[in-house]
Amino acid sequence: MTPTEMQQKDRQNPLQGEQSCEVVLASASRARATMLSQAGVVCRLQPANVDEDAVKTELRASGSAVAAVAEALAGAKAAAVSHNNAGAVVIGADQMLECEERWFDKPRDRAGAAETLRALSGRDHRLISAAVVVRDGQRLWQHTDHATLSMRRLGDDFIERYLDAIGDAACSSVGAYQLEGLGAQLFERVQGDFFTVLGLPLLPLLGFLRTQGVLAE
Repeated sequence: MTPTEMQQKDRQNPLQGEQSCEVVLASASRARATMLSQAGVVCRLQPANVDEDAVKTELRASGSAVAAVAEALAGAKAAAVSHNNAGAVVIGADQMLECEERWFDKPRDRAGAAETLRALSGRDHRLISAAVVVRDGQRLWQHTDHATLSMRRLGDDFIERYLDAIGDAACSSVGAYQLEGLGAQLFERVQGDFFTVLGLPLLPLLGFLRTQGVLAE
C-alpha cells in the first residue's frame, strides 16, 4: 500500500488496520451490519445459502446442545460465502433462543409473534449468539456467548398493543423483540452482554479482527 493510499484509508476510518482485505458479513441482518459499522468495521453483506431448518433438525436429532447448533450455523454461513470471496475475511453469525429446552425460530407472522411472547412471558430464556470467521475456506476463529433474559408477565392486551407498535419488526428477530427499542419494556432483568443479546459477540470479534490487522491495535 502506497503512502497516499494509507492516508486516504486513514481519513475514511482512522481505526482501520494495515490489512486491506475485504470484510464480508455472511448475513442479511441489518442489525449485525449496523453493529459492525458503528464499531468501525467496514463490511459488505452477502446472505448465505444455508438450509438452517435442515441443520437444526439434524443436529437436534443427534443430541447437539443449542450452543453447538448456533456455532454450526454460523460456521456454515461463513464457509458458504467464503467459497466465492477469495481473500476476504468472512464473518458468519447466528443466534438461538432456548426457553425450558424449547428452541424458538423467528415468527413467520403476527400470530406467531404473539405465540412466542406468550410462551416467554413470565419466564427466563437464553439467547445464544455465535460468530465464526473464515478466510479462503479455512476457519480462523469462533466464539459463542449467551445472555439470560427475564421477561415480565405480559397480558394479552399489552401483547397486542406492543405488536401494533413495532409492526413487521416482530418477525425480524427470534424472540419477537428488539431490546434496543420498545422490546426493553418486556423485561425485568437482563444478565449478559448487550451485543450478545443483539445477535453478535461483538467485543471478542473486534479483538480477533485486531489480531488480523483489519482494525488498528
